Amino acid sequence: MAGIELKQIQKSYGATRVIHDVDIQIESGEFLVLVGPSGCGKSTLLRMIAGLEEISGGTLDIDGRTVNLLAPADRNVAMVFQDYALYPHMSVRENMSFGLKMRGGSESEIEKRVAHAADILKIRDFLDRRPAQLSGGQRQRVAMGRAIVREPAAFLFDEPLSNLDAALRVEMRLEIAKLHNRMKATTVYVTHDQVEAMTLADRIVVMNSGVVEQIGKPLDLYHKPASLFVARFIGSPTMNTLPAEVSGGGVELDILGRTISLPAGTGVPGSGSITFGIRPEDLKRCAPEDAWFSGELAVAERLGSQTYGYVEVGHSRMLTVEFPRDEPISVGDAIHVRGDPDRIHLFDGSTGKRLN
Repeated sequence: MAGIELKQIQKSYGATRVIHDVDIQIESGEFLVLVGPSGCGKSTLLRMIAGLEEISGGTLDIDGRTVNLLAPADRNVAMVFQDYALYPHMSVRENMSFGLKMRGGSESEIEKRVAHAADILKIRDFLDRRPAQLSGGQRQRVAMGRAIVREPAAFLFDEPLSNLDAALRVEMRLEIAKLHNRMKATTVYVTHDQVEAMTLADRIVVMNSGVVEQIGKPLDLYHKPASLFVARFIGSPTMNTLPAEVSGGGVELDILGRTISLPAGTGVPGSGSITFGIRPEDLKRCAPEDAWFSGELAVAERLGSQTYGYVEVGHSRMLTVEFPRDEPISVGDAIHVRGDPDRIHLFDGSTGKRLN
């Protein structure tokens, strides 16, 4: 497998810059996920790696070789698309072997590779069927098999599960994880689904408007988001964020009229406006006199393993709280909660950058 290095990569359409000086070092065998909202540039970046989009600036290296001007077929990467991109008039076997035949591979070698990929993906029984005779999950396996038979330096996945139903997405996510563990292939995977990102990735790249907000291991991004954007994007339900005023030499916060004392060495400015954040699971019920926040339960979501409550805490602001799954709560209940000061997140009020 091969490493991939993006150095100051840019993409412009005319005078409009959509990718801004992206630097990413992808190690050989790593599973890297590009995540972000629609329109953030993640698929454009993937297509530049594949050679399907021209690079406007910067350098792209694959396996130590600069490939900016190389055609897609010469980059030794294989891409799996969202819509499968299978030839409808060909059988599964023909779809999987087509690229190898175009490259002049021998019949025996092609058959060997197709059989091997079919065994890995459990689609040997479907080799003589056409795509229209397959389910969505089976078609995606065929698309993955077509990539595997090429034995590329890297695999590129562009939202491959977005057309599948929820149960099938879970199943295919496990298949992709098992495939990577088995092949140890360098993989770049694009998704807007943070669950896919958190469960599949060795590292995650969070993108926002063509800019890399943060790169890190999944739990590092969850517990230590570098910006307010990352804090709100990573985690489901999203992190609670509220405007706050810091005072008392940086050790006290005023939030919705309540004062919260900070641990020593938190590292916030002496005074001014900031954004306070805390995750739903880090808020616990308490006595009214000890509460950071008090309000009325507006909605309760019981998900079986977890219960989430949405608490109105004043000025039309809603706070998400995770309760024990069997907690006896009802809409209209008075809820009082507080958190652990060591679990709070503080962000600059103007730049959104992390402060603590």
